[in-house]
Amino acid sequence: MPKSPRDLAERMAGRRDRQRRAPTSEDGFLRETFTDSRENARQIARAFFDRFPRQAYMTEVERWRELPDGAIEFTMRRLPTAD
Repeated sequence: MPKSPRDLAERMAGRRDRQRRAPTSEDGFLRETFTDSRENARQIARAFFDRFPRQAYMTEVERWRELPDGAIEFTMRRLPTAD
């Protein structure tokens, strides 16, 4: 049990840092985060789906957001190998 809000924040930051360093997360998926203009982001996502088909790798856009400068930041998720 964290003793203060700072303890909780440090614990959560440590978990996030470990997940970023690990090639595969606890749930077995690989994640890659990209940031680019809207049109380039679409092209990147299409190429990702072409390289790792959804049916074989369970590929999906896990999350995305529009940044203040109009760029799109998104995270692609996939399995390490095709099933």
